[in-house]
Amino acid sequence: MQKVRMHLGNSHGKSKDEVQGAKRAVTGAMQSLEEMEETFKRDIKRRKLELEQSIIAKSEDQAPRAIRPLQVSNGDSDVLRDGGLLTPERPTLETGPEAEEGVWEPAPGDDAEVPPEDEVPEVAERGAKRTPPVNSDYLPLPWKGRLGYACLNTYLRAAKPTIFSSRTCRIASIIEHRHPLADPSQAEHPTKNRPDRTKEADIALGQKYVEELGLANARDIVKMLQWNDKYGIKFMRLSSEMFPFAGHEEYGYKLAPFASEVLAEVGKVAAELGHRLTTHPGQYTQLGSPRKEVVSNAIRDLEYHDEMLSLLKLPPQQDRDAIMILHMGGTFNEAGGKPATLDRFRKNYALLSDSIKRRLVLENDDVAWSVHDLLPICEELNIPLVLDYHHHNIVFDPEQCREGTYDISQPEISVRITATWTRKNIKQKMHYSEPCAGAVTPRDRRKHSPRVATLPPCPPDMDLMIEAKDKEQAVFELMRRFKLPGHEKIADVIAFEREDQDRAAPPVKKAKKTPKKKKAKDDTEIENDAPEKVEEAEVPVGGLTVTPEELGMGGPQNRVYWPPGHEEWLSPKKREKKEKVEKVKAEPE
Repeated sequence: MQKVRMHLGNSHGKSKDEVQGAKRAVTGAMQSLEEMEETFKRDIKRRKLELEQSIIAKSEDQAPRAIRPLQVSNGDSDVLRDGGLLTPERPTLETGPEAEEGVWEPAPGDDAEVPPEDEVPEVAERGAKRTPPVNSDYLPLPWKGRLGYACLNTYLRAAKPTIFSSRTCRIASIIEHRHPLADPSQAEHPTKNRPDRTKEADIALGQKYVEELGLANARDIVKMLQWNDKYGIKFMRLSSEMFPFAGHEEYGYKLAPFASEVLAEVGKVAAELGHRLTTHPGQYTQLGSPRKEVVSNAIRDLEYHDEMLSLLKLPPQQDRDAIMILHMGGTFNEAGGKPATLDRFRKNYALLSDSIKRRLVLENDDVAWSVHDLLPICEELNIPLVLDYHHHNIVFDPEQCREGTYDISQPEISVRITATWTRKNIKQKMHYSEPCAGAVTPRDRRKHSPRVATLPPCPPDMDLMIEAKDKEQAVFELMRRFKLPGHEKIADVIAFEREDQDRAAPPVKKAKKTPKKKKAKDDTEIENDAPEKVEEAEVPVGGLTVTPEELGMGGPQNRVYWPPGHEEWLSPKKREKKEKVEKVKAEPE
């Protein structure tokens, strides 16, 4: 704008017509820019609303209706569409009956009319002004169930050598490793001995590379199970990335026979320790998608997870409890919305093998599908339902219940959920997590907090998966807070020190000698200007060598708990490099 005014101010010396024409042109340009800016602002607000759309209570003084069963849709299923790009489905954010009356809702499509700026509610207000949750005061104590965590152990991940089960790669790495190493007689090195692209490619070499990653992941599960058992944890989710790209259309592969022995060893240890293992295929594994290729990908992914669990060779009850948790996925409003999505799910569920059907369970999510959306189809198709308390607090049906743990734990609904498990003789499990402190909008509330503060009002013998960023430490936090069985075994770590892995002895520093006295030409000793340095005997600190069985197990004092926000304590402190400051000599004048 300032440049425009300067341009007008410097118009002296020009003819009157030229000046007027320039003014009109500038005025028109300014109006166009203002209109573009206003359109842009409205578009941004509309998109924010689309992203942040969630549950808003109608009013605080309006009592919730009684919990009632939902009617199952009997609509005709849509025909799956062929073709299209092979891209993952994204859940559709839907504006449902839970939307607040009087709040503007964006129409489908990008050409939706945007209301005036003063009519668009602020996103933060829409989250902050929701009706407060109603939580239960019940605590499931004394605790008799199993607490678990998902996929990764932070303490073992920081060990040297590291112990974890999610090593993965890119497809480009598989293709690259089809070429032999520059020196096949030596081990691969990230810089000195890489695959040589000038040599002929062999698909078997690339396959061997990705299989070795999977075997390394599976072997580390044994150590993780032993570690869990030592500290009273009997429940863990296996990583879906254990065998990279096993369910891929082009680069996929079967786990038998190359992984049969390793997985059988994992199952043997889990059986001996009474450890429950489950899986959770990713968010893009959607059986209700209207796209044929997405459904095909989902079925392959489920077949991979089923094979992995079957090869564990667990005892009958533990094998039944080894489930695969799935989300319904998107609502696909452009393809009929929720009723049509449920119809497609029914049709595609019928295509699954009996082994997959025995393991498959559904979970309510934090985007579109509430407990009341999923419970009817779970009862219809004999599929267990996992109740996720955190997801329920974000997506729920206000016609059926309120936000919080109280209503969803009432017998009218909890008995029905439990029945979906007992009729298949599978041990029920639930999920619990909490939002990060200060989260207001639905989008922010979806993010899991590092640890949780309490236990949900579940039965005291429940298998409860704690979904938190700090993994096993979140379980430890609950064990310590409520004095659960095993809490007395857990001790605090020493910052930047570990007594459960090899440590080399530091090199012994040589003692500095006292400077010799100078002599004059007549052999008389003169005093040295330098101060005398006393020789000190260096006391070498011994190294540490641990056995493979002791590696990563917490040492003799079980130091495995790190305080919130101090994960860096698990690794040796990095040396701070002091930058040398070069002294600049003053030049003589």
